[in-house]
Amino acid sequence: MTVMKAHFDGKVLIPDEPVKLPVNCALELHVQPLEKRIPASADGKPLLKLLKALEALPDNPDWPEDGAAQHDHYLYGLPKRQ
Repeated sequence: MTVMKAHFDGKVLIPDEPVKLPVNCALELHVQPLEKRIPASADGKPLLKLLKALEALPDNPDWPEDGAAQHDHYLYGLPKRQ
């Protein structure tokens, strides 16, 4: 049995990776949806994937606005920089 990931473009199933299957051979498919995925245009772009994942997080009013500039303070407890 071969397990492969694919996406449906509205007409046909398209494998997400190269597959080794016999040509012109009848196959039986069992289709099971995967968890929601990042669009194919983001494949191979880790920073874009991270950005999409971060956009999905809810806003938290308790998060500091200076988190990036003062990351040593929030991560390691060091005094805030001036």
